[in-house]
Amino acid sequence: QVQLMESGGGLVQAGGSLRLSCAAPRNIFNINFMGWYHKAPEKQRELVATFTSRGSANIEESVKGRFTISGDNTKNVVYLQMNNLKPEDTGVYTCVAVGGGSGVEEFHYWGPGTQVTVSS
Repeated sequence: QVQLMESGGGLVQAGGSLRLSCAAPRNIFNINFMGWYHKAPEKQRELVATFTSRGSANIEESVKGRFTISGDNTKNVVYLQMNNLKPEDTGVYTCVAVGGGSGVEEFHYWGPGTQVTVSS
């Protein structure tokens, strides 16, 4: 079972910043994109940012202008920079790597999730 490694969560005051990191094993190929899901308390999980194998970054509208995603596809790592954090950003952030194709079965690999808590 492949699990991604995450780091960078924590407790921060509103207006502060955090940077989340996620790494997939270097021997995983055919990753199409890596991204971050956000699960707020009592809400559905939502995909907030993705970084594709071609280097294209996509940010969900509600966090655009505050969150940025970047990565290094040669190392299978992705970063989520979160600025001007708000209490509604509180929740568990989970990294995902999605891939497959070219004879490789489609896969979704997940990290364990990292808690982000933003105090008002």
